[in-house]
Amino acid sequence: MITVFVIMGVSGSGKTTVGLALAQKLGAPFYDGDDFHPPENVAKMASGIPLDDDDRYPWLVRLHDLIADHLARGETAVVACSALKKNYRDQLRQGNEGVYLVYLQGSLNLIWERMQARQAHFMKAEMLHSQFEALEPPSAHNTLIVSVEQGVDSIVNHILQSVSFP
Repeated sequence: MITVFVIMGVSGSGKTTVGLALAQKLGAPFYDGDDFHPPENVAKMASGIPLDDDDRYPWLVRLHDLIADHLARGETAVVACSALKKNYRDQLRQGNEGVYLVYLQGSLNLIWERMQARQAHFMKAEMLHSQFEALEPPSAHNTLIVSVEQGVDSIVNHILQSVSFP
């Protein structure tokens, strides 16, 4: 079964770290969704201005198409993408059978502590509150929900076991 894993959650939840580790374990390409934002979005976030749905739409289209391309070629890939709202996740999945969502769930306090330690990321820790406000947590019936209190290796192994990857 060809799968594109979408590692989702708020900023600071470990999407890139977990995504990179999972991709390495699978021998698959990794894509950080942040790299697909248009420059206007990056500038807005760097200025401390949260994105709205209109800002996110072209970004989600680019990620949807990336996922569709991999699935069409029969390739496994890993994509890190916040996908905070249900309609964002629906947009990524639309027509893309084989998308497997993994929600990295953590408390505001834990993730806030992690973000305080980050220096070089355009998303400022102060914007974390807006991400939690926008977050529509996915249900467990169509998404693997994993606590970020575990270590990266444990999270990756849990993901692989959940989809029966070796």
